[in-house]
Amino acid sequence: MRAKTTRMTKQKRIILEILRNTDCHPSADWVYEQAKKVIPDISLGTVYRNLNVLKELGEILELNYGSTYSRYDGKANNHYHFVCENCNKLVDVDMPVYQGLDKMVQDTTGYQVKYHRMEFYGICDECLQKMAAEQR
Repeated sequence: MRAKTTRMTKQKRIILEILRNTDCHPSADWVYEQAKKVIPDISLGTVYRNLNVLKELGEILELNYGSTYSRYDGKANNHYHFVCENCNKLVDVDMPVYQGLDKMVQDTTGYQVKYHRMEFYGICDECLQKMAAEQR
């Protein structure tokens, strides 16, 4: 098994900085476009490889909601997300993670729960405002 230590290359550092300086939970293609501004000769394959390494190191989260592509989060601590079913906006939910849920599942199943992820789905405030304006 490979040890979870790796050298922080310029590419990894730039990709990590990009993700930690945005709240938009971008796709790998978006990260690639941003990284090209700093490292013009970086390849899309390099971005994908480094995203996977950063995920394995626990530096970032990969968010996959059954779509054709993943989105990435530079905030690696466990937190909740809200997904707008209208515009597909993905945002962090600013509330504490309910640790009691881990214990409930563990007590019910006997499984060892390490953590949980939770997403909320609905319509964001911007889409609700647009919908209300269209109804007037």
